[in-house]
Amino acid sequence: MLDLTIAEIERACGGRLILNGKNGSDRVDSVVLDSRRVTVDGVFVATVGERVDGHGFISEVFAKGASLVITEKTPERVQQDTGVLAGSWGSYILVGDSFQALKDIAEYYRSKLTIPIVGITGSVGKTSTKEFIAGVLAEKYNVLKTEGNYNNEVGVPLTLLRIRKEHQAAVVEMGISEFGEMHRLSKMVRPNICVITNIGQCHLENLKSRDGILKAKTEIFDFMSEGGEVCLNGEDDKLSTINEVHGKKPHFFGTGGNPSEEVYATDIVSKGLWGSEALLHMRNAHGDGKLTTDMEIKVPLPGIHMVINSAAAACVARLLNLNEEQIAEGIKKVRAIGGRNNLIRLNDYTLIDDCYNANPVSMKAALDLLAMADTSRVAILGDMFELGEDSDSMHAQIGAYAARSGVEHIICVGESSLHMSREAKKEAVSGQQVTYFATRQELLSKLSEGRESLIPKGSTVLLKASHGMRFTEVLELLKNIPSCS
Repeated sequence: MLDLTIAEIERACGGRLILNGKNGSDRVDSVVLDSRRVTVDGVFVATVGERVDGHGFISEVFAKGASLVITEKTPERVQQDTGVLAGSWGSYILVGDSFQALKDIAEYYRSKLTIPIVGITGSVGKTSTKEFIAGVLAEKYNVLKTEGNYNNEVGVPLTLLRIRKEHQAAVVEMGISEFGEMHRLSKMVRPNICVITNIGQCHLENLKSRDGILKAKTEIFDFMSEGGEVCLNGEDDKLSTINEVHGKKPHFFGTGGNPSEEVYATDIVSKGLWGSEALLHMRNAHGDGKLTTDMEIKVPLPGIHMVINSAAAACVARLLNLNEEQIAEGIKKVRAIGGRNNLIRLNDYTLIDDCYNANPVSMKAALDLLAMADTSRVAILGDMFELGEDSDSMHAQIGAYAARSGVEHIICVGESSLHMSREAKKEAVSGQQVTYFATRQELLSKLSEGRESLIPKGSTVLLKASHGMRFTEVLELLKNIPSCS
């Protein structure tokens, strides 16, 4: 049950409450946008989407036991716009903008919470860093974390409204694509601890440059809670220039490349695709800067970036009073999630499922990961979106990088990836193959005919593209092609 009443929701969103069968003191169970997720005594926020008008489901959610609906339309208007008979409505609040009402409710609800909230942003690695931080904190606290892709102006308020009285900490991922968006997210989240993973090349259509990205990402500081702390990647050339936030020094993490790092990993030993081992060092958070801890850690996910993510988690954990054993145990337990460096072992090959999203920085990191495989290697790479006017050259750079990384077969898919393919062919040496498909469907058709010409048995296969390329379809096909044995 949420610690919210109908009267509080009315005040928070500034709408007009029409009571039908409920009084304003009644508490509500949940707040959702999806009518299929409505619970008894829940609140349904009816919104007008690109394909579906949620107002057409209002009668249905009341029949399911919803106690309240947030609506932009009266029953008469709903019937006129959707053709769905209004039927019998319960209590509802009429607002000018349902999405804004959702954010206002979440902001008010956050103001009632006393638990520490960790806000995470950055160009690359937000989700995996979230998993490390939440996993480590779970060794001491009952933690709520962002699920799926709920990291935008719709997902963040829904995440906040999932926090219940049993939760002792929350880890909230915050993603943006334009200026002002992080400002609005921060206003809702009011993080006690802000974490920024890096400043890369993404959403350049709107943010123009890495300096623009830095400006947009650091809007997370705008509404951080009084006395809040900041944890930054000390290896990032942009973040390392931040000396002070609201009168306090940030805490830096990394791999020892910056003398300002308070938490850093050294003696890193790669275990290939199956992770790394390292020595983690931690200095006094607010003291004399001397080392207080040296501890061995086992990072179960591959790549140097995952070691840095574990250092970020340790940086946050010590601010929330976890001990050395809890930190090491939490790091060891972290597992990959679908679409992000997720290793899938099949009979004929191993898949690296990293097809959730892509930009130049994450593409290079994924190719570095593939290079660790001790098998033949295949990289299936697709278009990277929202790169602005330099998109063609950035795709070309990735093609050259893929060839230089030694991948035996580079498969490029999509209109922009033609530039990737051309540059890969220029850089390719004897024994390397480069194949281009104009569309995802062309690739799927070729794989359906027989994957042997593209993917030799025993290979390790990387799948990497922006989410809009829908590489999950390629993933599912590869997972279900019968074995060649």
